[in-house]
Amino acid sequence: MKQLVNFCLFSSQQQANLIPGVNLNSLGIFASGLPVLPPAAGPRGSGPPVAHGGYNPFLSHSSHLSGLYGVSPASAIPHQISAPEQEVVYLFIPTQAVGALIGKKGQHIKQLAHFAGASIKIAPAESPDVTERMVIITGTPEAQFKAQGRIFGKLKEENFVSAKEEVKLETHIKVPSTAAGRVIGKGGKTVNELQNLTSAEVIVPRDQTPDENDEVFVKISGHFFASQTAQRKIREIIQQVKQQEQKHQQGASAQVRAKG
Repeated sequence: MKQLVNFCLFSSQQQANLIPGVNLNSLGIFASGLPVLPPAAGPRGSGPPVAHGGYNPFLSHSSHLSGLYGVSPASAIPHQISAPEQEVVYLFIPTQAVGALIGKKGQHIKQLAHFAGASIKIAPAESPDVTERMVIITGTPEAQFKAQGRIFGKLKEENFVSAKEEVKLETHIKVPSTAAGRVIGKGGKTVNELQNLTSAEVIVPRDQTPDENDEVFVKISGHFFASQTAQRKIREIIQQVKQQEQKHQQGASAQVRAKG
């Protein structure tokens, strides 16, 4: 596994500077550098897209919802998913780690969803021999940080990587097709800067067909803080594009009214 700069060695203040909008001090960061669950209380630079058993989570996505395993806490109400503060992240974990993430009778994933305040669901395997499974996480930036951090930590605890290695996972996030070019930048400048800043591998697969919401996906691969930083920076770009589009639309509307 390719070794990456260990962001876990950064101080919380340095991490906070890199991950805007997320108060790390309030997220239960412990010595390991990752959020951990409280005690139980009862009930990849550049390259082609990596295939996950031939499954594209952005095609016919709704047809797979009925087979998802997981829980949605009270704070992750389904009709709020489209609200600006809610984000959806598709995290891929080794198939053999699914049992550890779910826990006995689903207790671990329930505790994790409650702890993070996120909806966490595991998509069904597309075939018996898939090596990775998709975890769909829905929640605020803080919820994403806690949920993803704990999943990375769980894989480390369960020895899915050697003691000297950092857990490196792939995540997919959707971006408006109008923002994809901005993520790449002229001549790939922006995506290269993202990779240099975060040590994450960021790929915007070319020739994507936008989905029904006119969105395409960006792949991010790296250790926890690298992935989180890349996700936050890409979300910032999306917000900038949306704000510019809104200003343009308002300006156009004002001109129409003036002519009328």
